Amino acid sequence: MRLRTLVALALLGVPAAVGAQAPPQTARIGVLLFSTPAADPNVAVFRDALRNLGWIEGRNLVLEYRFADGQPERLPEQAAELAALKPDVIYALGGDVAPWAKRATSTIPIVATVSNDPVDAGLVASLARPGGNVTGLTFLLSDLAAKRVEILREIMPRLSAVGVLWNPDHRDLDFKESQAAGAKLGLRVVSLEARRPAEIDAALKTGLRERIDALIVVSSRLMVRERARILDFATGQRLPMATGWGDWVERGALLTYGPNIDEIVRRSARHVDRILRGARPADLPMEQPTRFELVVNLKVAQALGLTAPPSLLARADRVIQ
Repeated sequence: MRLRTLVALALLGVPAAVGAQAPPQTARIGVLLFSTPAADPNVAVFRDALRNLGWIEGRNLVLEYRFADGQPERLPEQAAELAALKPDVIYALGGDVAPWAKRATSTIPIVATVSNDPVDAGLVASLARPGGNVTGLTFLLSDLAAKRVEILREIMPRLSAVGVLWNPDHRDLDFKESQAAGAKLGLRVVSLEARRPAEIDAALKTGLRERIDALIVVSSRLMVRERARILDFATGQRLPMATGWGDWVERGALLTYGPNIDEIVRRSARHVDRILRGARPADLPMEQPTRFELVVNLKVAQALGLTAPPSLLARADRVIQ
């Protein structure tokens, strides 16, 4: 009967109390951000998820924020300040943010939400067994990048060359997976590399020289910050564009296919909850996405003279008309 109860609690997403210590009377969570609490939409989702788990600000929860205000050079100092406060847990939001939290402390539990590969970035030893003081969630999952190439081909049967705009310093497998998918479909996949804002224009011009028919943007901090410029280029050149996550499709991209970011942040809050109730980061697997959303901008498709197949629209989670 005891086993059945534990299984039922796990299926409902309720943390089992067996073997866990009593949670602190008041939890102190340090939150490390690239931008600011007001500017980052994920903060509101995180706070709401904590509230649903019973952690309520002003009652049993204190959130201590440190943020870089969009200036990456401030992250080391902000991370060190946060660690000096000795919170019960640090929540680090971003693959460019989490490493600084880890460098600031090897003892305080850290829950990280990242869009890059946490193993390759040195955050954890493995996804299944993090092994240190860091755990959390990553946006990455194999085959997502390949699926975007396949969806583009579905909308564009005559697609022959696709450019992939990506930042090699953002450690992920998107370009390699896109390349492999392109080879299977007989497509030429062109690497458009940019590590900093000044390299974006040159990368996009390379795409024009290579006569690409469509553009895939691998979402990262750099690409999101340069989103307006990239969208203007794609619109001006009448290039269909696909991305992985973010609100690109609402701003003029043809489609996005990727994880539900709100769900990932809510699952990060559950990691924090488990740690506050006695779990060790080393024992909590670094989780990957479980839900994916396909959003198609039909207005953009029509403007580009493309016809989205009914079968694709039927699979879409949302269609913008």
